[in-house]
Amino acid sequence: MSTDFSKNVEERPEPFQAEVKGSIPSWLQGTLLRNGPGIFSVGETSYEHWLDGMSIMQSFAFKNGEVIYRSRYLRSDSYKANMAANRIVVSEMGTMAYPDPSKNFIFKAITFLNHTVPDFTDNSASNFIKYGNDYYAASETNYIRKIDPVTLETQDKVDYMKFLPVNLACSHPHYDKEGNAYNIGTSIAEKGKTKYMVFKVPAASEKNKGKNVPALKNVEVISTIPCRSLLTPSFYHSFGMTDNYLVFIEQPFKLDIIKMATAYMRGVNWASCMKFCPEENTLIHLIDRKTGKEVETKYYTGAMIVYHHVNAFEDNGHVIFDVIAYSDSSLYDMFYLSKLKQNAEFHDDSYSKPGYKRFALPVQSDKGAAVGEDLVKLKYTTASAVKEKEGKLMCQAEVLCQGLDLPRINYDINGEKHQFVYGNCVEESAHSKQIGKFDTETKKMVYWGEDNCWPSEPVFIPRPNGESEDDGVVLTSVINTNPGQNGFILVLDGKTFKEAGRAYVNSPLHKDMHGFFVPDGN
Repeated sequence: MSTDFSKNVEERPEPFQAEVKGSIPSWLQGTLLRNGPGIFSVGETSYEHWLDGMSIMQSFAFKNGEVIYRSRYLRSDSYKANMAANRIVVSEMGTMAYPDPSKNFIFKAITFLNHTVPDFTDNSASNFIKYGNDYYAASETNYIRKIDPVTLETQDKVDYMKFLPVNLACSHPHYDKEGNAYNIGTSIAEKGKTKYMVFKVPAASEKNKGKNVPALKNVEVISTIPCRSLLTPSFYHSFGMTDNYLVFIEQPFKLDIIKMATAYMRGVNWASCMKFCPEENTLIHLIDRKTGKEVETKYYTGAMIVYHHVNAFEDNGHVIFDVIAYSDSSLYDMFYLSKLKQNAEFHDDSYSKPGYKRFALPVQSDKGAAVGEDLVKLKYTTASAVKEKEGKLMCQAEVLCQGLDLPRINYDINGEKHQFVYGNCVEESAHSKQIGKFDTETKKMVYWGEDNCWPSEPVFIPRPNGESEDDGVVLTSVINTNPGQNGFILVLDGKTFKEAGRAYVNSPLHKDMHGFFVPDGN
């Protein structure tokens, strides 16, 4: 049986106990938060793209082998405006909203101006971010919404622009062992320049303890990277980080700012202003975390689209980074609701499955090396970096496997060499019926799947004082379309990838985006 991913989801804000089958480890103490779109129509109006749906947050709280579930709509300004009007009045990336025909000229003029210089939505339906001691629902705009991670209540609206000039910001930051957060944002045509800004949000300080001070108040800009074209900055959704470096991919998948400014007038959505330029190369920026400067060596590769980085690490004078790469931009188009409804089983001939790619960047370019020489000196990868005439390195990846996305690792070893990756298996379609555990050394995959079940992105939780990288559990929420059965949160043993237990939720679960685990006492 298929599932309707465009159906509005009901919230369940009051906590209730899920029915546990099997055994959930007693050491698993904390809350898995999940975020994604959940409202797709308001009154007589509907969103055009799945990613535009208004955010619904879910929490699965684990304590002493039991699970408490709740869900709640994010009460964003976008949500409130849409609900008050009983129609969609706030535009999203794939849906342009137009005023009610009965509205007066002044109202329409203001709406027009708001779209010429876009004031983006605060419908933060992609992920969760931790800055200091605070948790935020986030998407890729300049707005994030502070939330209570226990009750899921919506709190302050925070505008990045009040702290640093970024119009867009990544929803996949990184965290170091001290709790500092690192992120990247795009500053569009500020003082005549478009640039990418790498910034650090320091961990919560003692002096601000008990005060309602946003952690972003102490933000530090680490690096600014000029955009290679003033009015067409690159789209990105994640980046890589090691102990000493940040890896940022400037890909030929771009936002056309001029087209965005005229989209409302032309009657098209902002997503139509994104363009993939397959004839252009992908630039790879390697930034020194301590100095904020790019390393002297210039790296590039062929055209590709990357949404998710897997991990990056350093080895013997190289920075190795793993990404999930697509060869075209068809993935976004697959999630238009008209396509989802046409395609109940989600098989699409235009689907281009992703490759898990490993790149190796020699940090110091060998000045004495001949043109045409491969400077990668690692034995365990076939990734290459060939010296070209101008001293630039043309990088070719090793493809470790295909058909995996939404990758997660044991984040305790983020920035170090990893062996195992957990992700959604998307061999035939972007809609996953299985999750997998991939071994980067043996190149083998083990799977979990059940008939008529649709698992979300798997999240690995390490066992305290675990003995190996995969000593822990993998959590995934599962939509269950078997008649008379409920959805459930699944707990798999990280080593064997066999089921330890599951907790059935007496509430419809839904397809979401990303998850974030908050350990008890954190």
